Amino acid sequence: MGRKKSIDQNRILDAAEVVVSRVGAARLTLDGVAQEAGISKGSVVYDYGTKQTLIEAMVERAVVRDNAFNQAAAEPFEGSDNATMKGRISAASQPFPDEFRAVALNICAALAQDRSLRAAIQKNQTAVIDRICEEAGPSRGPMLAYLALEGLKLLETLDYHQWSIEEREALLEDIRWLASGPPG
Repeated sequence: MGRKKSIDQNRILDAAEVVVSRVGAARLTLDGVAQEAGISKGSVVYDYGTKQTLIEAMVERAVVRDNAFNQAAAEPFEGSDNATMKGRISAASQPFPDEFRAVALNICAALAQDRSLRAAIQKNQTAVIDRICEEAGPSRGPMLAYLALEGLKLLETLDYHQWSIEEREALLEDIRWLASGPPG
């Protein structure tokens, strides 16, 4: 009979995020994660084996969390036109916190260097885009709104540009207008 897992996976992944935000994904080590989590390196190795597997788990958890967050934001719009897009706009109403941006920026760097890490993101994006297109029918407005929204979020996440609260609210209002389906 194998060893029973006694360490919470989220504890390890939380520690990995702290380490990534501090030193970057390239310098992430299993030792550093173990130290941050207050556990042995053997426990991290037992659960993840390699740095690559640990980063993959971080990406997968981020996708699951993002989907859950966006789905919860879309629930009030269920049954209305373009519910997925309306939910995503609602979810984006608050900018990402600084601590998230640090982790996201470093994970993006890791994704850029590793095609296999991008697979979960690509699969998720395909599913979201398919759902938006299905809900939009012949209108291209919701897809343009999705592209605008993701562009806004990417510029903020990568720390290329931060809008004032007023500018951001105005941009989101324009994106809402696009999502309502005007372009043919």
